[in-house]
Amino acid sequence: MKSLAEFVKERRKEVGLTQEEFADRAGVALTVVRKIEQGKTKLNMEKVNLVLAMFGHELAPVNSKTLNDETRYGLL
Repeated sequence: MKSLAEFVKERRKEVGLTQEEFADRAGVALTVVRKIEQGKTKLNMEKVNLVLAMFGHELAPVNSKTLNDETRYGLL
């Protein structure tokens, strides 16, 4: 499974945008994109979702027990 940092960086590069261009289009500060791509863990979920919305995705809380069960049984 890709990390958030890998996912955002790869997708941003696929569409040919610099971090600054991407931040402008997503409506977030450049520092938000940089922090995400650097793998920082203390992020504002609202800002992360603005970035992910550019790719049709959203970050949401997941029950870790459910996630572990799905992974164990090959559902992911």
